[in-house]
Amino acid sequence: MIDLSIEKGQLEKVYADMLWLQELCSISPDFVNMLRSPIITTDKKLKIVQAITSGKISEITSGFNRLLITKNRESILPEIATAFITSYKKYKNIHTVNLTTASPVSDTIKNAIIEQVKKSAGYDNIELITRVNEKLIGGFVLQTGDQKVDASVAYDLKFIARQFENNDFIYKLR
Repeated sequence: MIDLSIEKGQLEKVYADMLWLQELCSISPDFVNMLRSPIITTDKKLKIVQAITSGKISEITSGFNRLLITKNRESILPEIATAFITSYKKYKNIHTVNLTTASPVSDTIKNAIIEQVKKSAGYDNIELITRVNEKLIGGFVLQTGDQKVDASVAYDLKFIARQFENNDFIYKLR
């Protein structure tokens, strides 16, 4: 799929289609259940998918969806969309960086983090995904690939609690 979209010069359009399909699958469990249902016939699935996607995706993606449904592989459409997005990012050399903070951060801080990651990791293209998790109390967790930097207050508190569990001085007093 990625090779065909590159050959046809529509890589960005197909990528946008796959992002849209991935979002559709994540917000609509009914759509995914319909794709995976053995009770719904192939013709009905094809009509439903065409009705939902008509005018919203390119002809290449629409043809690919028709091929999936006629070959009875529509149940793996969510995984295919995710795999395409991963392949696209690999082709474009885009690295995903996840930033989790206790409260929302400003664009200035986001840009500073992107620049620091570019400088320290040597990445050219970075996609920053931000999340808010109030359980961190403060600080942040930064993850790219298999590397993780946990500079949260919650992590520090857990570390201190573990030190108290293994404190030899307390055992000597008892």
